[in-house]
Amino acid sequence: FLIFLSLVFDGEEKNSFIFMQARALTPQTAETDAIRFLVGTQSLRYDNQIHIIDFDDENNIINKNVLLHQVGEIWHISASPADKGVLGTCYNKTSDSKVVTCAAVWRMPKELESGSHESPDDSSSNTQTLELLCHLDNTAHGNMACVMWEPMGDGKKIISLADNNILLWDLQESSAKAVLSSSAALEGKGQLRFTSGRWSPHHNCTQIATANDTTVRGWDTRSMRQIYSIENAHGQLVRDLDFNPNKQYYLASCGDDCKVKFWDTRNVTEPVKTLEEHSHWVWNVRYNHSHDQLILTGSSDSRVILSNMVSISSEPFGHMVDDDELSDQEEQHQEEKIKEPLQDSVIATYEEHEDSVYAVEWSSADPWLFASLSYDGRLVINRVPRALKYHILL
Repeated sequence: FLIFLSLVFDGEEKNSFIFMQARALTPQTAETDAIRFLVGTQSLRYDNQIHIIDFDDENNIINKNVLLHQVGEIWHISASPADKGVLGTCYNKTSDSKVVTCAAVWRMPKELESGSHESPDDSSSNTQTLELLCHLDNTAHGNMACVMWEPMGDGKKIISLADNNILLWDLQESSAKAVLSSSAALEGKGQLRFTSGRWSPHHNCTQIATANDTTVRGWDTRSMRQIYSIENAHGQLVRDLDFNPNKQYYLASCGDDCKVKFWDTRNVTEPVKTLEEHSHWVWNVRYNHSHDQLILTGSSDSRVILSNMVSISSEPFGHMVDDDELSDQEEQHQEEKIKEPLQDSVIATYEEHEDSVYAVEWSSADPWLFASLSYDGRLVINRVPRALKYHILL
């Protein structure tokens, strides 16, 4: 069930694979030298797998290694920010004829931890198994929606969302034991359930944002109390959130109303900006880690959209260079640039997918490269258009 495709589009080479059905994607966060993504499959018929995808940028080649994930179909995957070999998954399993979503922390085989691996000659004989480090015990808390690692942390703190509970875990004994250190519950009428969450890299990593139904909430992880609430953030279910890595109060959200919204969490009465480019549910929104004007979104309209939201970025007048480094001519160009605030725009719409795009992620090693994953199992790797890259840098 693997077909290798190489697609040419606008003169930029793209690479994609087709797996089994899949919806879980993450960059290998701790790998900052090699371009590497992890994909989790979602099959009811076969043993599920995690595909380790290495992209050789110089030769435009994708290599793949496969790890068995036999406990069940994968709904969410996340990688430790500190240890290349450690990852977390949320997966379905059947217990007492009921389907429950559990979460666990795993270690991949030592020889696969670092990037730049070539595909094995015979993939069928080379499938390896993940080592279970620990389960995140959710017996008392309900179905797990996602596992978030403390950004830039030592890989010892994780938060999981389970039904209406926020659970903060300490990983101990080389991650072989998860101790619940604190928790909070969402209270109100009806069956409240978190759909997604994101851990802020700002404020010493003491804040997270969560989505439930049409509401976005901020929480302080020290007191486990709510610090802001955006009621009716979207007209329908909120699907995903992401924090601007360079502007501490800025948060993006997306949802089933086909919109992407940008918020300043100090004043949540109105969004700062709204994007309405997709024609169906928006499943994923991601800020570029280095250049926060670059926003990726993926939708069940089967499109991936790259937007340049420069007006609400940390550099609304473009990249500023120290005067001492400029010649007279360059200085004049820089002054002209300052006078014209750059316009927000859609940079590119990518249409290589034929099914709902459930995940988009930037590479942790190359700020100009990203991957998208659709439910039919197609992973596509793309680059930011060269002209935009040089416009941002120069």
